[in-house]
Amino acid sequence: MIKDEGRLSLILPLPTLLVISGRYMVVNVRIRSSLHGSTPVSAVIIVAAVFLPPPLVILSVAIGKLTDQLLKHASIPAKVGFNVGKEVLAGTAATAAVAVVGFPPILAASGRGEALSTALTVTVVAWVAYTIVDELVSQALFAMLTRTPYRERLFADWGILTVVQVGTFGIAVATVVAYYINYWLLLLLPLLLWCIHLASGNRVRARQGNEAWQRLAEATDEFNSVDQTAVLHAAVRKAAELFSTDEVEVQIRPHTGEERLVRSNGRDILYDGHPDEAPSVTGFVIPIGLESYRGDADLGELRLRFRAPIKLTEREGYTLHTFAAALCTAIRNAATFAETQRLADSHARAAAQDPLTRLANRRKLQQYGDEVLATGIVGVLLIDLNHFKEVNDTLGHSAGDRVLITVGERLSAAVREGDLVARFGGDEFAVILANLSAPALAEMRAHTILDALTPPIQLDDMRISVEASCGVTTASGGTIGELLRRADVAMYQAKQDGQRVVVYAHARDTADIGTLTLGGDLAHAVAEGQFVVNFQPIVDLATGQVIGAEALTRWNHPDRGDLAPDRFLPAIERSGQLAAFADAVLDQALTAVSRWADAGHAIPVAVNVSPRSLLDPSFPDAVARRLAARGVQASSLVIELTESVTLSKLEVVDDVLAALRDQGIRLALDDFGTGFSSLATLARVAVDELKIDRSFVAAMNASAPGAVVRSTVDLGRSLGLIVVAEGIEREEQRQQLWELGCPAGQGHLFARAMPADRLLAALRRGHDGQPGLLAPPLHDTDTVIRLPRNRRSRRASTGEPGQEWVP
Repeated sequence: MIKDEGRLSLILPLPTLLVISGRYMVVNVRIRSSLHGSTPVSAVIIVAAVFLPPPLVILSVAIGKLTDQLLKHASIPAKVGFNVGKEVLAGTAATAAVAVVGFPPILAASGRGEALSTALTVTVVAWVAYTIVDELVSQALFAMLTRTPYRERLFADWGILTVVQVGTFGIAVATVVAYYINYWLLLLLPLLLWCIHLASGNRVRARQGNEAWQRLAEATDEFNSVDQTAVLHAAVRKAAELFSTDEVEVQIRPHTGEERLVRSNGRDILYDGHPDEAPSVTGFVIPIGLESYRGDADLGELRLRFRAPIKLTEREGYTLHTFAAALCTAIRNAATFAETQRLADSHARAAAQDPLTRLANRRKLQQYGDEVLATGIVGVLLIDLNHFKEVNDTLGHSAGDRVLITVGERLSAAVREGDLVARFGGDEFAVILANLSAPALAEMRAHTILDALTPPIQLDDMRISVEASCGVTTASGGTIGELLRRADVAMYQAKQDGQRVVVYAHARDTADIGTLTLGGDLAHAVAEGQFVVNFQPIVDLATGQVIGAEALTRWNHPDRGDLAPDRFLPAIERSGQLAAFADAVLDQALTAVSRWADAGHAIPVAVNVSPRSLLDPSFPDAVARRLAARGVQASSLVIELTESVTLSKLEVVDDVLAALRDQGIRLALDDFGTGFSSLATLARVAVDELKIDRSFVAAMNASAPGAVVRSTVDLGRSLGLIVVAEGIEREEQRQQLWELGCPAGQGHLFARAMPADRLLAALRRGHDGQPGLLAPPLHDTDTVIRLPRNRRSRRASTGEPGQEWVP
């Protein structure tokens, strides 16, 4: 029962009137095409819950909010119902919280009711209950409208909400305190609400402005891509988010190419293609043109689409112009990059393409050949058209060009995927056959390809038959330049012999006569640094760890391509350039050792030495000077000797080898077992390593070669020498050699010869994340290996320790 009718008459109309007046104190937030506002009148509802009985509170809130909503949204029943229901629900929560704590409404008590401290405590309870319910319901609606997770919406805009809720709480507390002082002070409540409204609105607008600029900066950051598709997709997605639209589309009209339309709802790309084929859509559209910075080029249009008409604020309009300008710049940059890329690709194709036949040219052929040579067996065909000069002389060059074009088309149609056809110039064509399973297939493929040239070529009213000669060669290493030279040799042999296809044979390579003239190029080659040293790693067969490297020298001849040592060493040994050559090779090898050591990979290098160098008494001093110059320990150098050290003047050779050993340099006997005096040489020369020749490793499963391998391993173990197997190409060879007791090896299974920098990179990269490894270990660490019975019996008979055979 209301005890004070005077106070009741003053306070009772206030909640309803203030809720109605809230329509004049709204802070609006636009979400897509709908405006959503918040007012400070929630403080009125909280105060009413403290002062009035629950039925009157709910009735005042319902009447006031319904009147307010009907004045604003009479045509939208759903919106009216939601807003009225939310306020009634929140007001009910506040009154229920007051009732739960047992606080009687102030106007229902005699006098001023409970003490001020109690009234303030209950005000806090009512404020908390109201705020929780109001936020839970409001953010659920916002999450649905913005299509964002509910949890994310609950914690969004916490800065703005804090200001509003703290203001609400302050109003409620001030109202209660004012009442306890003099209830006539309640007449100042509308003025207080208006002040809170102004402060909250300014805060909300400032916060929205800051967030808008931040989102604008984030959106334009995604325009840094030079890919046009990425720019357009980012533009429509970010614009939908930035301007809270239902859809966004960008239509561009490039100077070259077709028009393009991209449309998105902010989450998905709804359409990307030609504008004429786009599905029709309806809605309220805000367009803005995409113009160049001078305004003299129309690049297209950006369109914001809403389900209902809206009006952008001044800030949103300025943001839209800034966004459109950034998008315009990004589109121009992407178009410029695309044109630059197109020109670059065009130039690259022109640089690698024969202009007449559109086939690859010599440059492209050499590049591709070097690539596929590292992957397996490669065949090279060199094809020359017979009597083509007669076609040019009789029918003219135009007819000859048509013949060349037709020949190129037929050759291209006859090869397989992965092969390459190139025109060398004139009437010569080359074909690279990649990834052959066997060398013999190259000749068969050559006949098949030449069969494609058999049908006559129709030139106006004439039919011309084309014949060709073809040279064939194969390899699984080396350089494409050398293969082309060999194919050229074979092709001229085919012409001379009147044959269609000839396979290169070394015995008939008259080009070897050219080695007689190499001596005149040696001095220039040494001075110009044409001798290049590559390195093939030596690996511990059990662990896969790199334990050394062998230096392999090639002559990068400017006219003859890369020459193997057997092509130029005889000429060097006959010339006066042997000492300079040996010094240049040794310097490159020791430089590599020094760089590897600085990078944390201290591995020795093995250098092959010409037998004639061992006849030079000054050779050890030259080696010592080179070691000192590069700061390399003598133990990091291994000198590999061939069995030809059994020359005349053995005393000189013995003195040179002794001087090298006295410095701490290690000696290795290369190609052991291939000569007639292996054991005699081993007995006379104190070496540290034996190297099993690759020919024995390749035929290891045969009885005789296998016996040589086994005896060499046993001999090395008996003499305490390191045994290195050369030419390991398959994993089963590695396994067999390890089981025989061979500790180390090298070959294509682990790596081909490579420059020092590439080997260092391989050491750093390692295998399976372990630097220094080029292959996985044969067995896990500490794994006990059950050995074959013959190996256990051999170990027992020789008295060797068991742990040697347990990795």
